[in-house]
Amino acid sequence: MNRPLVQTGKKNLEFTNPGAGMSRKYVLGLDYGTDSVRAVLVNTETGQEASSDVCMYPRWSDGLYCDPVRNQFRQHPLDYLESLKQTVKKTIAKGPAGIVHEIAAIAIDTTGSTPVAVDKDGTALALREEFKENPNAMFILWKDHTAVNEAAEINELARSWGGEDFTQFSGGIYSSEWFWSKILHTLREDKAVGETAVSWVEHCDWIPAVLTGNLAPMQIKRSRCAAGHKAMWHESWDGLPGEEFLIQLDPLLTGLRENLYRDTYTADQAAGGLTEQWAEELGLPAGLPVGVGAFDAHMGAVGGEIRPYAFVKVIGTSTCDMLVVDKYEVGSKLVKGICGQVDGSIFPGMIGMEAGQSAFGDLYAWFRDILAWPLELVGSSDVSDAETRERLVREISDRIIPELSKAAETIPVGESGIVAIDWLNGRRTPDANQALKGALFGLNLGSDAPKLFRALVEATAFGTKKIVDRFIEEGIRIDEIIAIGGVAKKSPFAMQVVADVLNMEIKVARSEQTVALGAAMFAAVVAGIFDRLEDAQAAMGCGFETVYHPIPEHVEQYRALFARYTRIGDFIEKELT
Repeated sequence: MNRPLVQTGKKNLEFTNPGAGMSRKYVLGLDYGTDSVRAVLVNTETGQEASSDVCMYPRWSDGLYCDPVRNQFRQHPLDYLESLKQTVKKTIAKGPAGIVHEIAAIAIDTTGSTPVAVDKDGTALALREEFKENPNAMFILWKDHTAVNEAAEINELARSWGGEDFTQFSGGIYSSEWFWSKILHTLREDKAVGETAVSWVEHCDWIPAVLTGNLAPMQIKRSRCAAGHKAMWHESWDGLPGEEFLIQLDPLLTGLRENLYRDTYTADQAAGGLTEQWAEELGLPAGLPVGVGAFDAHMGAVGGEIRPYAFVKVIGTSTCDMLVVDKYEVGSKLVKGICGQVDGSIFPGMIGMEAGQSAFGDLYAWFRDILAWPLELVGSSDVSDAETRERLVREISDRIIPELSKAAETIPVGESGIVAIDWLNGRRTPDANQALKGALFGLNLGSDAPKLFRALVEATAFGTKKIVDRFIEEGIRIDEIIAIGGVAKKSPFAMQVVADVLNMEIKVARSEQTVALGAAMFAAVVAGIFDRLEDAQAAMGCGFETVYHPIPEHVEQYRALFARYTRIGDFIEKELT
């Protein structure tokens, strides 16, 4: 069938239990990452994966709608919808025969803040003919930093306008990576989008809305996770920042607040039931419960078995670092310079605290790409056939990071004299500043690739320590550290350096797909299989595969290097920015 993937003006199905009277023990977790969407079918009794599939976003893979020089990163909604259909169908096909009849619920996580402009029907503007090639009508990815100036204006006004400081639960500093900055920048840059947009929706809210048919902007069940951390939502000031503040920020925002939302929902609640259209598209039962969405890192923290005062570090292209704390213990304490602290954002009934680094794996990938540039010459050579050249280029490129890690590991701590600053994509926390740039200090003619790589790895570890130190300085204890994500699983060298710099053990989650597993845990609660998220964790958790212990002599050596990192970073920020 060639029906549109998003239908508007149709009555959605109410939440139902299509499996009433049947034993349904599987749930479907959907994890929308930066490059791809992953679907995982999980057994709720054991936490074991029954099947999974990954689908890359085709337009994103081709580099469309992005301009890295301008820090512009946009994704087309069709990438999300087409990839969703493909990966769910393949996941079901890979599972045991008849498993589709045992699926009890779906839960979804996405990157964020990744908002999109929508019309009165909730249709993302890029799905309309007149905007289909307009990047401003697409999802503005989490790592898009085109709104640096707007973020600065928000911060200045929040401190000076004389009313409520709406940034106080976002660490006191609003970021260009977040909801309001991106909206304001787009409205200023693109009049046509501004005039057509009725509301704005986060990626994690839009996908459940599409699947359930609850697309009207004021009907969408908005995620507490997204709203509290990125949109300055808080119960104490009746939801979103006040209209007076927004108009003072820019008259272009006049009236937008009333077309957004007041209420927010935690991810253990249902957004609705799967529509008949999407049931047919995906090969699933109509009415299947679909959970309220959340950000990938937050669901990943749950999949990594977060508990009170455990610091969970989700390490991929960037990092998201999360804590959950007892709301009565934290009281009115505000932690400055972090991304946010929100009741129920990670774990229902607890205060979720989020920090993170704007680049981690991205830093290593950047260096790999620098070193791999000459391979373009190999690819265009006529020395051998095209297939051989392509294989050679791919093989060498894939080996760069593993081989660099082996070589860097043999270099004694501090021997090179090189200190790197990890702000190539700005600084997320502590104290967000996306205008900052990275640096390398201490180079000489003996500075080779392994030494440079070691400095970059150490820089990402120093960035982690800045975050941990800020929590502790602000009176929030950290009892243990849990690492999840690609870098945590694939780079023992990097994880050992982080353990040494922090002088703390780091436990690495066993699951290969911790984020999707976290989504599955939420789905199990949404389905009613478990009454509490803690019970879902206990039944479905996979434990830990590795523990990195700090090496005492390295700990002492890194204290001196960290002090140098701090001094150089302070100089760059104060004198060169």
